[in-house]
Amino acid sequence: MPGRPRRPGAGVLGHGHRSGGRPGGGRRLLRRGLRLRLSRIGLLRCGQVHPAVRDVGGCYPELFASLLAPYPLELTTFDADRGELPSSPDDLDGWIISGARASVLDAAGWLDDTADFVGQALAAERPVVGVCFGHQLLARLGGGRVDRAAGGWGIGVQPYDVVERRPWMRPAVDRFHLIASHEDQVVELPPDGRLLASAGYCPNAMFSLGERAIGVQAHPEFTVPGTRLLIDAREELFGVQTAAAARASLDEPPDAALLAGWIAAFLGATTVP
Repeated sequence: MPGRPRRPGAGVLGHGHRSGGRPGGGRRLLRRGLRLRLSRIGLLRCGQVHPAVRDVGGCYPELFASLLAPYPLELTTFDADRGELPSSPDDLDGWIISGARASVLDAAGWLDDTADFVGQALAAERPVVGVCFGHQLLARLGGGRVDRAAGGWGIGVQPYDVVERRPWMRPAVDRFHLIASHEDQVVELPPDGRLLASAGYCPNAMFSLGERAIGVQAHPEFTVPGTRLLIDAREELFGVQTAAAARASLDEPPDAALLAGWIAAFLGATTVP
């Protein structure tokens, strides 16, 4: 979209290198005798994490960089909620849409612009991963429906049952656990959406939209220490009983590394022959 501010190269890279070459082309490098394809991924930051979380793990760029550090990914951040978007979805190899304290049900100019850009990325067949807010944005773009969750806030470590497996979901598991923090959820999948994982409190917890987009309601990038501080800081909002149950749930280790591998594989961060 003409006139969008753009910040080239403002990236956080998990493995300590920057990529070069043509936009969207990736790059190959050596690590421990393997040739790796460096995938250049844009992070559309749609908001800030709570200050309590930021103090221990940073904001979304640092959290995602830490999550994906084992993989050959370079992350370049765009502050979408401040009107900063790339000039073209072809600038990079793929895209991650972060969580947000805002709701996709809000009326905001930056949200409309972000949705327009994500729509362009889908049309260009660039891989897109939506997390929490991003998951819900993908659902709305595809014709699904988002609303307040009937059961209230989903917070803490939650179990998710795999409904359908895809080739990039390796290793394969029947159930995984992730940290959740959301009040809205996808209540109706898009017509072309395929359910991948479900939970009792959140039936449409993970889905694919065509072959080039996936949405995950939970936060694989969140950590247990940060979430503990978040629960303490927002106990009044969550309610005492909900907060207590969420704290207790943190005894179950989240499968963040599992989801990191799935996301990296989906985004094309793979070894090459």
